[in-house]
Amino acid sequence: MTPHHHDHHGHDHHHHGHSHAPDNFDRAFAVGLALNIGFVAVEVVFGVLANSLALLADAGHNLSDVARLLLAWGAAWLGRRKPTARRTYGYGRASILAAMANAAILLIAIGAIGWEALRRFSHPSPIEPGVVMAVAAAGIVINTTTALMFARGRKNDLNIRGAFLHMLTDAAVSAGVVVAGLAVSLTGWLWLDPLTSLLIVAVIAIGTWSLLRESIAMAVDTVPAGIDRDQVCAFLRGQKGVREVHDLHIWPLSTTSTALTAHLVKEGAAIDDHLTASIVSDLKHRFGISHATLQFETGRVPCDLEPESVV
Repeated sequence: MTPHHHDHHGHDHHHHGHSHAPDNFDRAFAVGLALNIGFVAVEVVFGVLANSLALLADAGHNLSDVARLLLAWGAAWLGRRKPTARRTYGYGRASILAAMANAAILLIAIGAIGWEALRRFSHPSPIEPGVVMAVAAAGIVINTTTALMFARGRKNDLNIRGAFLHMLTDAAVSAGVVVAGLAVSLTGWLWLDPLTSLLIVAVIAIGTWSLLRESIAMAVDTVPAGIDRDQVCAFLRGQKGVREVHDLHIWPLSTTSTALTAHLVKEGAAIDDHLTASIVSDLKHRFGISHATLQFETGRVPCDLEPESVV
């Protein structure tokens, strides 16, 4: 996730934009799915007719995109459902699981494509470069169009960033297939087709690795990227009357929402709703932490959760 700049403007924009997001992203997912399903069918038909592994590799990649878009869309929909008595945090974590599943699907897809490409080096097959170039050129247009629909939400949501990255990667991949088709038609070197599919695999692997690493970090409750735990701790320590902060936890509730709990030791810790509301508001606008729970203590009674080693 792109690190947040801790300023009011950036986060106000984020929260304002989020209220309009569901309709826009539902439309983006629907259009993206329709375009990709149609394009997969075209690529499979012409990939077989033209005997191009690069086209079939791209078709396999686009088919995994359809699965990933469905996962991402389903997770985004689940994330908007209200909490229940059993699922008290709602279904937001489904978006983290979707990002992990997306990365896993891609890794399986590129493994299959890479294996076939290596086999084709020893058994080169003639291809129809004209057909390959025409179909791949259509892919550039389709994937760029879909990527642009997700562009606005990618900074604030790993799930949306996954969809955006994959569509942008697809556009680059299709451009590579066009270049390969042109090169084969000019030189007659059949090995350029499987070589292109291996390059496609490398490009996808690089993008997938960061998505997998980040989604796993979120799944195991790592402090979200863009939030500095020490800065948050210093901010809480700097509050009026607070002399100590312990049991501080910051974790992702979903790919867009972050939670915090902390114990604040404060002399004469009488209930002060104004101070609590002020801290909660500042955590939201300065750090993007939307769900904060604070426990005030006087420090007279030892807290079992005070040691750093205790969760």
